[in-house]
Amino acid sequence: MKVLAWFIALIGSGLLIGHLASRFVSHSNANEAAPLSAAAQTTNAASAQAPASSQYKVGDRLAQTAAPAPAKSPYRQILWDALMPADWDPMLPFKGLKLDTMQDGDPRAQQALWKAKKYWNKAPTNPKIDNVAVKIPGFVVSLEREGDALTEFLVVPYYGGCIHVPPPPLNQIIHVHSNKPIEGIRTMDAVWISGTLKIGTTETMMGVAGYNMLAQNVELYTEAPDAPPVQTQ
Repeated sequence: MKVLAWFIALIGSGLLIGHLASRFVSHSNANEAAPLSAAAQTTNAASAQAPASSQYKVGDRLAQTAAPAPAKSPYRQILWDALMPADWDPMLPFKGLKLDTMQDGDPRAQQALWKAKKYWNKAPTNPKIDNVAVKIPGFVVSLEREGDALTEFLVVPYYGGCIHVPPPPLNQIIHVHSNKPIEGIRTMDAVWISGTLKIGTTETMMGVAGYNMLAQNVELYTEAPDAPPVQTQ
């Protein structure tokens, strides 16, 4: 796994900001994306790999000015930041580290990655959005299928999470079941999901989710011409 590729995803997800962005993004141009995790390689190949023609890059997030919910919709459109308590700092394991001076082989970078994964798997959820009917966009990480139809999956806020780079924090992963099998959705497809969000930890082979949802609606993400995805460069 490329540690710097993971940091690039953090930049795109809004978790790592500031002058480090330009350094890590420029480094990424000279390196390929990290390979699939061991867990991803054991998943059905047709569902585990991101589409080769994807318009997104590792770390990209989706604009939320597109496809607003109708005025009478029972679902409230929320931002991913709403899933984290306001006083929780996802970057605490990196405090005091000069990440822009580190390379993949630096033991301090490896140790920081290990600490972050441990810290993120115990991330607190936000009780204010428990049992709230919401609509939110994100990227699919397939878990279970009936034939080619998707029945169980994770949704993450940035492209590549759980696949090309390690999972985001527990409070940035939603474990989704669908009322009926969903045709035409692959891993890392961008979607809108609508349903009642509930707090509950679920450990899967692709990551630990802090929320779950029985999706009432899953639709491919569409964006308005003036609402491009957030880019890492």
